[in-house]
Amino acid sequence: MIASRGFLTAVVLGLAVTTAGCSTVSGTVDRLNPFKQKDVKDEAADGRRISVIAFDEKVVVAEALAGQDFFLPPAAGLAEWPQPGGPIDTLVENIEAAPAFDIAWRKSFGKGSNVKVHVTAPPVMADGKVFVMDAEADVVALDAGTGAQLWKQRLKAENRRDKTGFGGGVAYSNGKVYVSSGYRFVAQLDAATGAVGWRQDVSSPMHGAPTVTNGKVFAISTDNELLTFDAATGNPTWNFQALVEPARILSSSSPAASSDVIVAAFASGELVAVRAGNGNDLWNNALSRASRTNALSEIRDVAGRPVIFKGDVYAASHSGVFAAIDLRSGQPRWSLPVSSITTPWPAGDVVYIISRAGELICVSRDSGQVHWIKDLNQGIKKTKDRNLFYGPVMASDRLVVVSSDGRALALNAKTGEVTKTLKLGGPALITPIVANGTIYVVTDKAELVAIR
Repeated sequence: MIASRGFLTAVVLGLAVTTAGCSTVSGTVDRLNPFKQKDVKDEAADGRRISVIAFDEKVVVAEALAGQDFFLPPAAGLAEWPQPGGPIDTLVENIEAAPAFDIAWRKSFGKGSNVKVHVTAPPVMADGKVFVMDAEADVVALDAGTGAQLWKQRLKAENRRDKTGFGGGVAYSNGKVYVSSGYRFVAQLDAATGAVGWRQDVSSPMHGAPTVTNGKVFAISTDNELLTFDAATGNPTWNFQALVEPARILSSSSPAASSDVIVAAFASGELVAVRAGNGNDLWNNALSRASRTNALSEIRDVAGRPVIFKGDVYAASHSGVFAAIDLRSGQPRWSLPVSSITTPWPAGDVVYIISRAGELICVSRDSGQVHWIKDLNQGIKKTKDRNLFYGPVMASDRLVVVSSDGRALALNAKTGEVTKTLKLGGPALITPIVANGTIYVVTDKAELVAIR
């Protein structure tokens, strides 16, 4: 098992190794990323990358917003969370769940993270079940109310080529569970039994979960390629090749969808909108700074899932850009110099983001000005001792985040003040989901924790 917070940081911020080699965050990275990159294809031209932020900007609280209130919608129920970002074309900004904020149960579902394999898949919930993936690509269905195991499907191929791998994820649609895997395959399972409907091998690992919409499965490979498959048959359809990037984060993003538009984020820092039907690109932005000052800033990855909300796309990159982009035109409305590896959460008049340094930031959706900043690592002075935080999600008027030191925090959504803390029993490096009155958290030990 992972023994230290320093190693946790290395897992999340590791660099993928190319045949030419590159510097790494820790000495373990070569073992964690043994995959080669393919040659760069020419579908995405460098001339279409638009830098959206200057290098010397800093994020600060806006004096004009000091003491000003903002609108947040009342909590509403959400029955299911079937995809990595929740229901397609539906974002419940404030989900009614876990009013007591207490742990109801915890269940182990397989192999946890160690120096070779890692739990990276966010859970999904639908049809009365929570679907999870352990560190070896085994997919498990648990009863959403009790955590009892309903079925388990082992998908890892027992061959030399796929002996090493990790990551991937699951999505649910129309009674089927769709799987992408670091062991180089995508698959369809029956949600009731776990039986394999189809399986399609691919050339590169996939560290992020798939998205299913418009009769297709969309997944992003470590080669920065958006792959698509027919949801019924598994047959490949079209693909989109972004710029290949030698440095990346070990976890990967899932595509976002709205109607017939797919928005995908890549390790190159590219945020691309394409047509779901044929892959024709609509626009392409680069969420990266104009210049960089250290090795870590060379990682341009957009690891958090882009979020589409009320005509805008919200996304943040590791290299220090958090932006709101018009979905139709691709033009940035505003941007902030925030380095992040998590998914933004828009609600009412604001959007929340967690920086890589552990700052929870509340931003006006309209202007991009900052209402407040809450340092979740307050009092921790040494960089090596600072924790990583994932989220937030909003449940019953509170923001919920989880941490690399095994905590779940509930915070006041208007002020950022911590109102309650729970111990999860293990590091949590995956944003929680909220459905059926419950907050579900996957820990690095491959445990599913239900908070009610």
